[in-house]
This record gives sequence, structure tokens and C-alpha cells, in this order.
Amino acid sequence: MKTNLLSILALLMSCLLFSQDSLANRSDQAKVVGFSPSKKTKNVNGILLKYYDEIDNEIVPKKVNGIGLGFNGLGIFIPFLMLVNIGSINNWDFPVHSPETVPDKMNKINGLQLSIINMEPTVTNGLEFSFSSNIGAPAVINGVSISPLYNIHHTSNGFVISPIANISQKCRGVQIALYNSCKDAKGIQIGFWNENQKRKFPFINWNFKSKKVKS
Repeated sequence: MKTNLLSILALLMSCLLFSQDSLANRSDQAKVVGFSPSKKTKNVNGILLKYYDEIDNEIVPKKVNGIGLGFNGLGIFIPFLMLVNIGSINNWDFPVHSPETVPDKMNKINGLQLSIINMEPTVTNGLEFSFSSNIGAPAVINGVSISPLYNIHHTSNGFVISPIANISQKCRGVQIALYNSCKDAKGIQIGFWNENQKRKFPFINWNFKSKKVKS
């Protein structure tokens, strides 16, 4: 009798442990539709819906193979408020700049990022398009970034295009806007005024040598 009871208890315990492992694995499985912010969403093979942006130390990193759709309407007014600070070409200093380093926790989108405004730490491998601006986050773009006002990234590899301004810490490729600024540029800048670590120049600027690291 005792042997049967112990056998039943052992079976129940093994079933319970298996079910816990199964639930844990299920939470890591890729979803077709995911949401952000959400602690339950980690991997998405399909569409990620973002309804407001997470800050660096609160973000739960998500990997998306597909499309990231951002519906944060609260930040849509920020780019227009930034225009108030522009008095002349010598005063084109934007209040939001990327930090020196990218955070450890960032979303990763392989495909298309389409948003009203992107203000979330994100690495985009593909195409990034905003209906307002890509600003205020230590973002990384590997591909093409297009915005109707500004593009502000930590790192841009590829083509970055906007009518008013492109600002990056590190650039490898082409920046096209009225005002282009990059502290570590290797490529071409095309615009009314362009700044990189080597020179400040109107219309077209370039640098094809890597920035020297101070010892």
C-alpha cells in the first residue's frame, strides 16, 4: 500500500514539474502577435504592437522577426516643440542627444519598424519609418531610416534620411538632411550644413577614416 502511495506521489510530482517546465518554455516561444510593454512577450515572429515606449531601465527586451508597429501618440508633439529652439544655423543644438553608449537592454527588430514616433531603445535591422520622428532613444539602425522631421540615433549603418536633421554618435554610410551631425562618421553627409569629427562643411561633407581612439 505504501509502495503504491509513494509511486502515485512521485508520478504527481513529475507531472507537476513537467507542466511548470512546459509553461516556462511556452512563455519563451515566439508569438505571431505580441505587445509592448509586456513581460510575457519576448519573441515575436509576426507583428509587435507598441502602445507606449519603455525607458531604458524598465524595458523587457523583445526580439521581432517581422514588423514593429508603434502607436505612441503622446510624443508626437515633441519634434514640433524642438523647432522652437532653432533660431539660426548656429543655434541648431537639439535638446535630445544619444548617450555615449547604448544600454544593455534593447528591442531588436529584424524587418520593418513603422511608428508614429520611436522613443524606445531599439536595434532595427531593415527599414525604419516614422510618421513624426525617430528621437530620444539610444537607437541603432542597420539599414534605412526615414523620418519627416528628425532622426536621432546612437549608431546608424546605411542610409539616414530626413528633411530637417540627422544626429548620431556613430555613422557608417550616408546622412541626408538640412543639418547632419555625427561625432564618429565614416561616410558622406549631404545637406545645407554638415558636421563630423574632421570638419564642418556646407552642402557635402565626408570622412573615410576611422576615428582615432585616445590612449
